Amino acid sequence: MKIMGIDPGYALVGVGVIEYSGNKYTTVKYGKIETFPKEDMSKRLETIFREMNVWLLETKPDVVAIEQLFFNTNTTTAIAVAQARGVILLACQLAGVSVYEYTPLQVKQAVVGYGKAEKMQVQKMVKTLLNLEKVPKPDDIADALAVAVCHTNYSGYHSYLDKLR
Repeated sequence: MKIMGIDPGYALVGVGVIEYSGNKYTTVKYGKIETFPKEDMSKRLETIFREMNVWLLETKPDVVAIEQLFFNTNTTTAIAVAQARGVILLACQLAGVSVYEYTPLQVKQAVVGYGKAEKMQVQKMVKTLLNLEKVPKPDDIADALAVAVCHTNYSGYHSYLDKLR
């Protein structure tokens, strides 16, 4: 199964694609989609949408796993990230790829085994599980790979639910 993990944002979107077969991970590709602060939000959203389409066409994932939004205080940032997330979801829908959403707690639990793990613990586990030379930077990329790894823990559950439908 080829899984694209996404850490959504509007300045930077982390993207990571892995293959998972027989309890073994293979890293396919990882990187970022970056927009620029001086651009209008509509231009930034267009950039995210276009580049997400390129990622989907080039890597042809079986599924996409995306982190759910969680914001405590800054509603302005939350709205901007939600807009970016919307164009990402639209790109996935138009590509015909199923999307699964995970909370930050689920990602930490799946990758580290502890839902309140520190960011550095998650990054080190991603490096170890995917046999990478170093933790991918910026953090958004490592987070995207963590979301993809998280999906491998839930994929059997989702397959079961799909059969019930």
